[in-house]
Amino acid sequence: MTAGGNGGYAETNGARMYYEATGEGEPLVLLHGGFGGVHVFGSQLPAFAERHRVLVPEQRGRGHTADIAGAITYQILADDIIGFLEHTVGEPAHLVGVSDGGIVGLLVAMQRPDLLRKLVTVGANYHRDGLMGSMWTDASHDDEAWAMPRQRYAAVSPDGPNHFPVVFGKLQRMWREEPALTVGDIATISIPVLVVAGDDDVIRHAHTVALYEALAHGQLAVIPGASHAVFIERPELLNRIILDFLAEEGDPQTILPVRRARAPAP
Repeated sequence: MTAGGNGGYAETNGARMYYEATGEGEPLVLLHGGFGGVHVFGSQLPAFAERHRVLVPEQRGRGHTADIAGAITYQILADDIIGFLEHTVGEPAHLVGVSDGGIVGLLVAMQRPDLLRKLVTVGANYHRDGLMGSMWTDASHDDEAWAMPRQRYAAVSPDGPNHFPVVFGKLQRMWREEPALTVGDIATISIPVLVVAGDDDVIRHAHTVALYEALAHGQLAVIPGASHAVFIERPELLNRIILDFLAEEGDPQTILPVRRARAPAP
């Protein structure tokens, strides 16, 4: 577990989800993407825990959380997190979702805004067409590009190393076919959302901008010199932007508002 932290397992939506928690303050849930886990937020946890009670669940089939028979879908993952927010967090939380975690965050914000204070998406697409690159959709589980995730999976998964191809197949199907949200769906989100991407992200820039522009209370940050792994590559800048956003009250008051001049009151 994280230094000075605690956690355990949370029963949610039929899953026994491993999580770690550290810090004090308003709750902040961090959601990994792909084959991530608690370990990917090593550059965020110390800074975030200074201001927040930070909880990091490992989603089904990843990290220390076992896989469950059947498909993995973004909606199933969102239902898992809704249960986690209701029964483990126990009060409205901020949510920072990276990649797949950001997509899950969008679904939670659409369906259960009462459970969230603010949402941050990092390198997230709302429709499958926004994703570039074949590493996710066309690669094989034994490709060299997946060597590190395979090693991490083998080291901690309760399902054992031989189950990696099974989870990989489930996730690859999800990446190929999902998500399929529209800008109209995104426009129903009523909470403040910060949309973050690296300037060399695998999410198309036009797609990221469309996500931002569909939000009633959105902000946009494109991090220079960064890829889809911006949370590892530029942690100090990213952490400061996220923490400033979470600390803000109400929409930003700018000198020459354009989109925000038309935005409804929060």
